[in-house]
Amino acid sequence: MEHAPQDAGAAGAQGAVVGRRARRFVVGGCALVVLVVVAVLAYWLGGGGGDGEVAAPGPSATPTPSATLTVPDVYKRAGPSVVVIQAGKSLGTGVIAADDGTILTAHHVVKGTKDVTLTFADGTKTKAVVASANPKRDVATLKPAKLPEIVVPATLGGAVAVGAPVVAIGNPLGLAYSVSSGVVSGLNRTAEKGDLSGLIQFDASVNPGSSGGPLLDARGLVIGIVVSIADPGGDEAFAGIAFAVPIGVALGGGEGDGPPGDGPLI
Repeated sequence: MEHAPQDAGAAGAQGAVVGRRARRFVVGGCALVVLVVVAVLAYWLGGGGGDGEVAAPGPSATPTPSATLTVPDVYKRAGPSVVVIQAGKSLGTGVIAADDGTILTAHHVVKGTKDVTLTFADGTKTKAVVASANPKRDVATLKPAKLPEIVVPATLGGAVAVGAPVVAIGNPLGLAYSVSSGVVSGLNRTAEKGDLSGLIQFDASVNPGSSGGPLLDARGLVIGIVVSIADPGGDEAFAGIAFAVPIGVALGGGEGDGPPGDGPLI
């Protein structure tokens, strides 16, 4: 099909119209961009309360993860490092403190006996001997005769602050692998009627059988070894006040002022 050629004048007029429309579109687009920029600036500046200050940034959609763990997470991390100790007629708790399976516990748990049996978290049972003892700090280390298939040493160390959350794992009254939680109630304490000072006071529930177990912070680090409770009623029942030897002292990095006297040991 043939098309008649357009008149040159008509084509020029049509081009002029298109040109004017294009110019209007460009001008309109620029105005829109300017309006958007102004609106954004007004939003930013308006967030500062109208005083020209930029508003504080809002929370990130993906906040930085906290190192703090829940109590179940602390137990999951540290539980495999905890052992049950039967030393003669004495029941206590210990914690794996090194890759070679060395157990850290309270000295009074194993004091005066050579018949020490360990039960690891996986059920492995073995005899153990006292490798070292420091009555002045009420701590001792044990060397197992046999190790479990997988040795899981605890992570030792961590700052201690009053009010910080703590978790205790132990075998109170024979209830193996019991977990309790609380806070650090005080620092540099002396156990009631005892001569061992520099202790961590905490309020997580512990009872006879808990001695030697780990006191852990909210990151699952061992910050102390549980040694005693305050016993105002004289019945060896938990009254909300317990004590732990700081881990630095337990490892020989601090001073211990004499052995525990006749204070209530658990």
